Amino acid sequence: MKLKLKNVFILIFCILILLSNINLLSLNAEPYISYNYDRWGDAVPSQAGYIVKRTVSGNDIGADSFDEPSDIFFDGDKFYVADTGNNRIVSIDSSLENVSEVYDSFKMSDGSLTTLEKPEGVFVSDDIIYIADTQNSRILIVNRDSEVISEITKPDDEIYDNNKTFLPKRVIADKAGNIYSVIENITTGCAMFSPEGKFKGFYGSNRVEPTFKVIRNHFMNIFMSDKKKERRTRTVPTGITGFDIKGDFIFTCTESSDVSADRVKKLNPSGKNIFADKDVVFGDYKPKYDTSYYNIHDSTICDIDISDSGNINCLDFSTGHIFQYDEECRLLFIVGTLAGQAGGFEKPSAVESAGENIYVLDSRKNNITVFTETSFGKTVHKAVELYNTGYYEEALDLWYEVLRRDGNYTYAYNGTSFALLRKGDYKNSMKYAKMAGNSELYNKAFEEYRSVFLKENSGKIFIAVTAGIVVTVLRKIRKRRKRRS
Repeated sequence: MKLKLKNVFILIFCILILLSNINLLSLNAEPYISYNYDRWGDAVPSQAGYIVKRTVSGNDIGADSFDEPSDIFFDGDKFYVADTGNNRIVSIDSSLENVSEVYDSFKMSDGSLTTLEKPEGVFVSDDIIYIADTQNSRILIVNRDSEVISEITKPDDEIYDNNKTFLPKRVIADKAGNIYSVIENITTGCAMFSPEGKFKGFYGSNRVEPTFKVIRNHFMNIFMSDKKKERRTRTVPTGITGFDIKGDFIFTCTESSDVSADRVKKLNPSGKNIFADKDVVFGDYKPKYDTSYYNIHDSTICDIDISDSGNINCLDFSTGHIFQYDEECRLLFIVGTLAGQAGGFEKPSAVESAGENIYVLDSRKNNITVFTETSFGKTVHKAVELYNTGYYEEALDLWYEVLRRDGNYTYAYNGTSFALLRKGDYKNSMKYAKMAGNSELYNKAFEEYRSVFLKENSGKIFIAVTAGIVVTVLRKIRKRRKRRS
């Protein structure tokens, strides 16, 4: 009897432990392992910078279900979702709790009504809503009262290939009112229009990747006849798939996995890529192997967002990751994955940020996933903010805290080393630069350390050198005397 009671108690105890573990997993587990890259370019486990806060569907906000939504934009006050399958733009309050407005029909200047047909992009500036009305082959510009200000259709210009369709996928506008649009099947950059809607040409074309095939074709063309050249297929650059604007700069991305040079660009007003000379890989350093589908995935950046603090969020369609970089293209965090549960995506289509949150639109799940900063993420972001604004020493304690919580965080070793360099602690600066694998920073610290060492010990060095010379001379004199005697 005692033995049976003992077994019952053991069974109850095991069940309680199992239930407690299930609760812990349901509360804390993410559908992915947070990782980053070390100084050798290998993926290593890392502290999470963001965790899933919640998911939001159309029904949750009182707007009925989304249907293949394509784009999301936050204007500082409200969110706007291009609900493609439902032919509408949905405006939502900043907390993503309630629908504010549904834009599905608009009043033309002649009083007639017009509707949307599979809109895939939305942008808002100064109370003006810009809509990439894709299947209507136009960019629609409206006010908040659903009144059409103007519409842009296929350009009647020799620069624009008339054989190409006009299917706007994304749209933005700069401070001067110029309008930019990503057009399907156009690989010569995004189309640029004046505030009045006049076509001004293409902006930000990607370069042709210098692959072996491209180089071979270039040299073969030298020896080909004109007729053969006409029959050969032309090598064209990859098209832009997503963009965002911050101040005077436009950031673009391409979904093609075959390119690396122009995967993400920062374009100034003249169209020059500020990132062209940076040695940075946007996305995963190496293709990822998907054990679920037994596929190898190269990074395909389908959308890009620039946060208020200047951080760059790149959405990878093939892996479901959001790669976050600071304004100098240093990798901060990798968030999200392809998965069925919260925190994972099935078909990620757009990324947006506001404050401490990142928002990802999924066109298959028909919802918005909200990620929020962890305490570790807040610490890193604060340290990065101080570091990038020149407050290196003020960021030192924060870098120490980052390393205390995550010894694999390479950026923190660089930040600590640079802060110690500015502080004059050259010996420890060398130590952290070595752990970061930063030879340039190590050499700077070593030069300063050597200079200080020579300055502080110049007297001792002079005495030691003089004594050595005297001893050497005396030895030579003794040897000569011995020889004479």
